[in-house]
Amino acid sequence: MNIQQLEYIIAVDKYRHFAKAADDCRITQPTLSMMIQKLEEELDVKIFDRTKHPVEPTVVGKQIIDQAHVSLKHFRQIKYLVENEQQTTKGCFALGIIPTIATYLVPVLLSRQDETDIELTLKEYTTTDLIDRILKGELDGGLLAGPLNHPELAEYPVYYEKFYAYVSPQDRRSSEKEIDLSEIDINDIWLLENVHCLRGQIERLCRMKKKASAGNASVKYESGSIDTLIHIVDYNQGITIIPELHAMGLSEEKQENLRAFKNSTAVREVSLIVSRDYVRKSMLNVILKLVKSVVPRSMQDPALKDFVVDL
Repeated sequence: MNIQQLEYIIAVDKYRHFAKAADDCRITQPTLSMMIQKLEEELDVKIFDRTKHPVEPTVVGKQIIDQAHVSLKHFRQIKYLVENEQQTTKGCFALGIIPTIATYLVPVLLSRQDETDIELTLKEYTTTDLIDRILKGELDGGLLAGPLNHPELAEYPVYYEKFYAYVSPQDRRSSEKEIDLSEIDINDIWLLENVHCLRGQIERLCRMKKKASAGNASVKYESGSIDTLIHIVDYNQGITIIPELHAMGLSEEKQENLRAFKNSTAVREVSLIVSRDYVRKSMLNVILKLVKSVVPRSMQDPALKDFVVDL
């Protein structure tokens, strides 16, 4: 068993196709197949079920692949330890970002990445997928809403953004200067899909789960896009709740529909997370500095942490 063989089975699991995995590993398909077969013979198990199309890992094969991710992650740590000791800040940093943050930060980060020697790779993932990829070593870090309080992850708060209500011009509350959260009914809220952690924060913010279970509310359209929700609100009665960076990007006309919350400040904490055993601290500090440089200073006040809505 060697490092290359572990890389090959991970590639096949990723692409579920031997030829595509071989291309990704920059070797011929016969070579890749032979190396995986040798590993299977050494372990006396079948890692992949080749009768399936696309190819699938066997039950034990899935366990082996999961362990291969962990082993490769620890193997790379040796090189990263040396780089950190030498305070090297060159190389690649794969950063995952949840969709409700990516919309605002990715365009600016792409325009600023030449300010460092780091090759920054940005990809969108849901919170669950992002965490899984960090723990497997497929991502170096992630930008998401916290705090997570995950035992295997380290969190570095970057900024805090307030929540605002976006009210339909046709809604009875459009004349109010502030919105009273205690009076919000779930039937009046347009929400993101369940895969978004922002939805969970909004539900907690409005204490809507209890209200939803107590009534017989009809199911309404759920969107994967905050912009879609805003357009829906523009043409229908009701409200949606959006984060500060999105609010800042609205036109002046649409900003007229924003409302603060009455006697309440609600905030989400956005953090850069890495595996707790991540060793490239010098590179991490550069990424932290880069991300903070594209966020308004007013949103980096640690005092806002007291108003964070739990996930």
